[in-house]
Amino acid sequence: MIDDEQEPDVDEEITAGEIEETKPEEEVKEELITEADAFSLPNDEPVTSTSFETFDAEDFGFIEHYGEEITIQHDEQLPENEAVSALNCAFIGVGGAGGKLAKAFLDLGFNKTLLLNTTEKDQPEGVDPDHLILIPDADGVAKNVAYGKKVFSENSAVVEDAIRTKLGKVDWIFVLAGGGGGTGSSCVELHEVFERYLSSVQAEGKVVYMISWPTAQESLNPTISKNALSLANDVAPHPHILIDNERQTQLLRGKVGILNMYPVANSTFAKLFHQVLKLASEKSYVQTFDSKDLGRCLATEGRMFLGSTMIANPADPKLGAAIYQNCIKRSPCPMPKGKSVTGTMLLIITPEMATDPEISKHLDAAVSYVGGRCETLFSGVYIKENLPGLVAVLSVNGLDGR
Repeated sequence: MIDDEQEPDVDEEITAGEIEETKPEEEVKEELITEADAFSLPNDEPVTSTSFETFDAEDFGFIEHYGEEITIQHDEQLPENEAVSALNCAFIGVGGAGGKLAKAFLDLGFNKTLLLNTTEKDQPEGVDPDHLILIPDADGVAKNVAYGKKVFSENSAVVEDAIRTKLGKVDWIFVLAGGGGGTGSSCVELHEVFERYLSSVQAEGKVVYMISWPTAQESLNPTISKNALSLANDVAPHPHILIDNERQTQLLRGKVGILNMYPVANSTFAKLFHQVLKLASEKSYVQTFDSKDLGRCLATEGRMFLGSTMIANPADPKLGAAIYQNCIKRSPCPMPKGKSVTGTMLLIITPEMATDPEISKHLDAAVSYVGGRCETLFSGVYIKENLPGLVAVLSVNGLDGR
């Protein structure tokens, strides 16, 4: 036995009752290896371990009882937008009408465009399947908004996963839908999905809705009228653009046949909105409308009006009134009511106009005229060759959408 104050003799045999035999000298030396050295192994010495339990198939047999392994297909991310834009954005068309408008943006080079639907029977032709999101086992919602919202709620994870996989990172999402159908009129049910995605990628923008209102003839159907009103009320608190299909058809009637009415209407609106995104990315020798200006306007809650016109005689002393009234008259959006929170007026002029002192004076007056109809007006003046007249694009934001 060893006294508490007496050190053991290293040569003395240790005979504790628990140890049956004396360890060889080599093993004693191994025990004196420092802890740090104990974790250092030669590079050519294999590491083996016998401390793990042997796998027993019976322990995990329950996995096979729940079915065979599912192969997960990883869809590739959509290519970057080819269309010139000041914003890193994506377009998501919901339902039949929303999908057709989304295709118009896709045709312009906005490759980060998705078409979401509850049935494959209402998809526009010529769209690559990579751009499609089909809700499984739905086969439409029969113009039933309550059922459409239920389907989206139950399949929100499917939509969110597809968005994350296909879009990568964007800052703005433009949701396109037609009021009247069941699927499109249910799109705001996915608003939290869209916002959660933007938050997860630290996006700088918002969700903006572009919805259409049915024609006067379509509105005679009580279900269509009710669905359109439901969608309009759902998007009212959010930034949104309302496209009046009755105004669109009136503007195009006599210019295109009935077969091409909506394709031309969708293409025309997509080109108009693209021009705003494009001009905000360009430099100007006169006055620039940049991405921050555009972002502030688009983020303004409430309804947005968008219109354009061409003025053959920019020397008109009443240029401001001419621009404002013609943009309202020739817009697919309902007439704006009340004073807006933010606004944008983009003027595209020729080099000759830019050097004309009289026209320059009228341009300043026009900006002041429109600026008096909104709390904050952003303007940009761009010089282009070979224009047949002065081109103006006007937007007013923050209108009461109810």
